[in-house]
Parts: sequence; C-alpha cells; structure tokens
Amino acid sequence: MQINNQSQQQPMPIQPSPTGQPQANHGGHEVFDAHENLSTLVDVLDQYMMFQQYITDPELNTILMQQRSFIEQTYNCAVEAFTTGMDPSQPTQQYKMNQNNTVTYGLTPSQPRKPAESLPEINDMKISGQMLGLVKSTASLLTMTALEVTNPVLRRVYADSVPNFIEMSYEIFLYQNKHKYYQVPRLQQQDMQQMLQGFAPSAGASMPQNTKLQ
Repeated sequence: MQINNQSQQQPMPIQPSPTGQPQANHGGHEVFDAHENLSTLVDVLDQYMMFQQYITDPELNTILMQQRSFIEQTYNCAVEAFTTGMDPSQPTQQYKMNQNNTVTYGLTPSQPRKPAESLPEINDMKISGQMLGLVKSTASLLTMTALEVTNPVLRRVYADSVPNFIEMSYEIFLYQNKHKYYQVPRLQQQDMQQMLQGFAPSAGASMPQNTKLQ
C-alpha cells in the first residue's frame, strides 16, 4: 500500500515557529502516541531476534525472519515520516504471507497448557504464541495511533500498516492452526445455522425528503 497521491503531491513542510526555530507539524498528543508506537516496534524487533534462538521448525523461522524484515521496514518508514513530517523516501509496502488460507476446525485431545518451568520447555508452540500476541497487540496500537495523528503523512503510514499487521497475525494463526497449537472449536450445526441466519438485509428505506434533522 502506498501513501496517497495527495500526500505525495502536497507534502507538509516543517514550519518555523514564532521564535524562528523550526518545528515539526505534529500535535502534542500524537507525539506521545508516536513515541509509544515506535518504542513498541523496537520491542517487537528485539523480541523477534531473541525468539530465533529457540525455534526448531525451519518454517516458523522463515515466517519470523520475513516478518522481522517487514516490521523493520515499517519502523524505518514511520521514523522518517515522524521526524520530517513529510513523505518517507520509501513508501509503505504490502505484506504478503506464505501460508495458504486453509483452516482446520474442531478440537482434538491435547495436553493442557502451562507456563514453562525451564528454558528447554520454550518450544515452537510457545514462540509462535508469543509472536501472535505481539503482532496482534501492535495492530491495535497502530490503529489507535492512526486515529490520533494530525499529520496526514504520518497518519497514512500508520493506517497503511494496520492491514499488514493483521495479515502477519493471520499468518501466525494459520501456522499454529496447522500444527494444532491453535485449535478452532465449532458450534453444533443447528446452532451455527441459527446464528448465520440471525440477520436479514436492510430494505433500503430512506428518510423522507421533507424530514429535517433538528
């Protein structure tokens, strides 16, 4: 996803303050949110690096490395947009996962989960679970930050990044589901049908033309 053309054609330059000193075109509230978001991206990158030493599955390692590279690119893009208030030199990109969309439904017997009591117990299931939690929480934080940003370029960088983190979280979920780390229960058929048929389309009725809002 690229930053919209309007932002590219009309970059917002850094305006001088009344004292003559340059200032970035950001509101105070968004500066705090952006700092929190960038710090979170640094933490995710660091934790992904730490996770790598515990991974034994080459497939999971490939996912981790691809996601880490993309998150690093997102971080650099956000830093540049935040620092300059203008279009970054490299526009935001679209993350493409390696997993297919096949989901296995239903539950199979498995051992109850519990916290690890020693480092050797840190396995691919636990690492992929940590990755999923990090990416999902970052997607939520990116959304919140995009809603608070006044600078149009920085807002677009964060907004464009939300679908990418959603895609990364789905990729990890699919990996976990395939290995039965993340099982998906299903309702009974009768209950499922009742839920699926619980809504009907709108008839498309419009407000009468002579009705005025007060």
